Amino acid sequence: MGLTVVSVVHTHAHFDHFMASGAIKHATGAALCLHPDDRKLWEMLEVQCRMFGIPYVPAPLPDYWLHDEEKIAVGGVEGVALHTPGHTPGSMCFFFPSEALLLAGDTLFRGGIGRTDLWGGDGEAIQQSIRERLYTLDATTRVVTGHGPETHIGFEREYNPFVRA
Repeated sequence: MGLTVVSVVHTHAHFDHFMASGAIKHATGAALCLHPDDRKLWEMLEVQCRMFGIPYVPAPLPDYWLHDEEKIAVGGVEGVALHTPGHTPGSMCFFFPSEALLLAGDTLFRGGIGRTDLWGGDGEAIQQSIRERLYTLDATTRVVTGHGPETHIGFEREYNPFVRA
C-alpha cells in the first residue's frame, strides 16, 4: 500500500495489546510509544504472559513516552492523546475531531468498560475517565474499541450499565 510505519502507539501495556511490538519495531524501525504510567506493566510482560498461559516473547522498552493532550497525527489527520487511567494507570485514548473518531483501547466498550481487576486497575478512576474525558465528546463520535464491536458516545452515555452520564 506504500505506507511507512513510523510509530506504534499503544493504548496501554497489557500483553494482548503489545505482544507484536518487538517484531513490528524490528521489521519497520518504528518507534514504540506508551504513557509513562504503564512502564511497570510493560516491564511485567513475562509475568502477564505466564498468568494467561501465553508464550513469552520479549519486547523492547518504548522509545517515546506519550502525555495527556499531546497532539498526534496519522497521515494527514490530526488528533489528541487523552490520558484515561483506570483500566491501567497509563491507559490512553486517541481522539480525532475532524473524523469524529475515538480509538478507545480498553477504556470503553459497547455496553461495557475495561476490566479493573488486573495490575494497576482502578474502578473509580476508569469511571471518572469515561465521564470526564469521553462522555464530554459529541454524541455522534464513533468509538473503535480494543475488543468487540464499535459504538458511539451517545449510545454509551445512555445505555452503558457500568458508567451512566
